[in-house]
Amino acid sequence: MEPKTIPVRVFTGRQLSALLHSVGITENVPECVGLLADALGPGGLRPVSTSPAWPSDVADDHTPVEFSTAFGPDESPVVRMIVETSATRPSRQANTAAALAALDRMRRRYNVDTAQFDAVRDLFLPAEAERDFAFWYSLVFRAGERPMVKVYLNPEVRGEDAAEELVREGLGRSGFAAGFPVLRDHAVTRPGLDRYSFFALDLTEQRRARTKVYISHDDAEVRDVTRAARAARGVDVDRVPDFCLLTGGTATFDKRPLISSYTFMDGDAHAPSGYSLYVPIRDYVADDEEARRRVLAVMTKYDLDPTPFERALRAVARRPLDEGVGLIAHVSLRMGRPRPGITAYLSSEAYHVSAPRPVSLAV
Repeated sequence: MEPKTIPVRVFTGRQLSALLHSVGITENVPECVGLLADALGPGGLRPVSTSPAWPSDVADDHTPVEFSTAFGPDESPVVRMIVETSATRPSRQANTAAALAALDRMRRRYNVDTAQFDAVRDLFLPAEAERDFAFWYSLVFRAGERPMVKVYLNPEVRGEDAAEELVREGLGRSGFAAGFPVLRDHAVTRPGLDRYSFFALDLTEQRRARTKVYISHDDAEVRDVTRAARAARGVDVDRVPDFCLLTGGTATFDKRPLISSYTFMDGDAHAPSGYSLYVPIRDYVADDEEARRRVLAVMTKYDLDPTPFERALRAVARRPLDEGVGLIAHVSLRMGRPRPGITAYLSSEAYHVSAPRPVSLAV
C-alpha cells in the first residue's frame, strides 16, 4: 500500500515494530502491535490522510500516537507510547465510549487491573466533557515482560476552575491525600501560569500501581521548575538547571510549557518519591538534527550509552533530520523512584512534517 492509503493502525504499528526491534524487544511483537490497534479503536482503521477525522492533541500533526524510549543506568531500554482512541464517527462522547470499549477488551485479553481507574472514573469522565481530551492510553513494553497499560485523564475535563479539586479528590481516592499540599505549595505557585494537565494511573495491582500528577508551567524560568522539583522526596534538584540548559538553553521557556510530573507509589504517604521534568525540545531548536545533538549531550552528561537512542531514532524517522522539526518532541529527566534516567519522545509524523526553523531558539 502507498503510505497515505494504509490505515493509521498499520502505519503506526509498523513504526512500533521497528522501534521495538531497534532496542532489542523482539518477543511478542505481534501482541504489542495488536495492543496498539486495540487502543486506537475504530479510528485506527481510517487511512492516513492530510486531514485526520479527529484532530488528536497527542502529537503536533494530530497523529493519535506518540512514541518514547526510556533509558536508564544498568537497565534495558523501555518503549512507551501515548495513544488516543477514536470512534468511527468521532466526538467527545463517542471517543470516550470507544476508549472504554477498548479497556474492556484489554481487561479480557491482557488481564489489566482497573481498580484504581474505577475509583476515579466518575470524577474524570463526566457525561458532558468540557475538553476534547478526556482519556488517553499509555502502553509500556519491556523485554521479557508482558505489556503494561496506564491511562491519562484530564483534570480540566470539567473546566479549568475545577481542575485542582479533581486532582485533590483523585489523589485522595488513590490513597495519597496527604501528598496533595506539597504539589500545590511547590508547583502551582504562579496563578494562570501553572496548571494541572494530566492525572495518570497504572492499570496494575494496587501494590505496584503508580499515580502520577502532571503540572504545566507556562513562561517558566529554571528557578520555577527547580522549586517544583523540591516537592519530591530524595530528588537531586541541582540536576534541573543543567538539564534545562542542555535541552532548551533559554532564559524563559515561553513556547510550549515545561511540565513537571510527580510519581506516587506504595509508601508515599506525604510526598511523591519520583519527579520528572519534560522539556518540549522541538520548540527550542532549529531542526531535529540539533535536537538529536542536544539529546546526545544529555545522555553523555548522565553516562548513558547513546547507541539505543540512535537506533530508536532511525527506526521511526522517515526523513533526514535537518529537513524538519518535531520528530524529537520532548525529552525528560526522570529522578527518584522508580526508574531514574532519560526519556526521548518521538513523533510518528503520519500526517505532516513541520518545516525547520532558520535559527535555533535556544541561547
